[in-house]
Amino acid sequence: MFSVSETFGNITQEARIHFMGMDSVVGTPNEGEVHWPLKVRELQNHHTDTTLWNDFKFRDDDIIISTWAKSGTTWMQQIISQLIHQGADEASARDESHWLDLRAVPVKPALDAQTHRRYIKTHSPIDALVYSPKAKYVFVARDVRDTMWSMHNHLYCATPTYYELINDTPGRVGPALKRPSPDPAQYFREFLEDDTDPTKSHSPFWEHFRGWWNARGLPNLLLVHFNDLKADLEGEIRRVARFLEIEIPEERWPDIVHHCTFKYMKENEARLSPEYADVIFTSNALINKGDNGRWTNLLTKEDIDRFEKKAKMELGEEAADWLAGGNRYIAAKSQSSDNSNAV
Repeated sequence: MFSVSETFGNITQEARIHFMGMDSVVGTPNEGEVHWPLKVRELQNHHTDTTLWNDFKFRDDDIIISTWAKSGTTWMQQIISQLIHQGADEASARDESHWLDLRAVPVKPALDAQTHRRYIKTHSPIDALVYSPKAKYVFVARDVRDTMWSMHNHLYCATPTYYELINDTPGRVGPALKRPSPDPAQYFREFLEDDTDPTKSHSPFWEHFRGWWNARGLPNLLLVHFNDLKADLEGEIRRVARFLEIEIPEERWPDIVHHCTFKYMKENEARLSPEYADVIFTSNALINKGDNGRWTNLLTKEDIDRFEKKAKMELGEEAADWLAGGNRYIAAKSQSSDNSNAV
């Protein structure tokens, strides 16, 4: 199991306010009131140390990009980079969008020094963060079958240097991360059996998704699905821009959209990936193809049935459907149901 603590140690007054609910409505909120998420635990393992949020100084216009890894993180970082910098070709999230709670690489000094609007990455559960009512949060999700296929590629293609950095940096809590077997289908089946094994990923998947999904009504949280980005990139980028209250001159939109295509990102991978990526990953481990459905011919019908049953059990039907396909999938399913009822 992952190491989870219910105590917080030394924290700032700002963080304690969040923990104790002084910025929150405790209990059932009245009409017009918002029940802000509270930090109730720490998550610490080979990758993550959520105590790093406890003394973090938020700015009112901060943007937090949250995902379970390999769900579209780098894509959303590029999108928000392009929005902040109005489509500039030289804009690079590599140098700006830091992973705050990655324990092995201290980033707070770099974040403190930034003068532009900050956009910060995390892969942590919502109840292990200090949640700011003033910041904006963008949560990106993807069909977990595609996520796990991409995660397998990510971990399998990682170099020994990656595992040394993650596992051997002093202060690791819990067991080491292990390289998976060559078979992605086996990796997926092991995930279905137990998503809480810390030797296989950075955090349990189902509880992570549930937490962010259950908070979807918050006014400063936007949920984005990988499939919707693929289906209508410009439309989804415009939706993100409206949420972040970033005004873009109409003539800048073609450049923004072009710079957020997988083709452009792949062609500029050396500039858009973290500066250490070529040392800790082999080719295609960070910005891969962006393809979905690579599992289709490798999972059996029994595997798929088992997965669908598991997803509905863990999440409920509505959340499981959205996770599988996003907003357009839900709309199409609803339309199909309406048509069937009309016959």
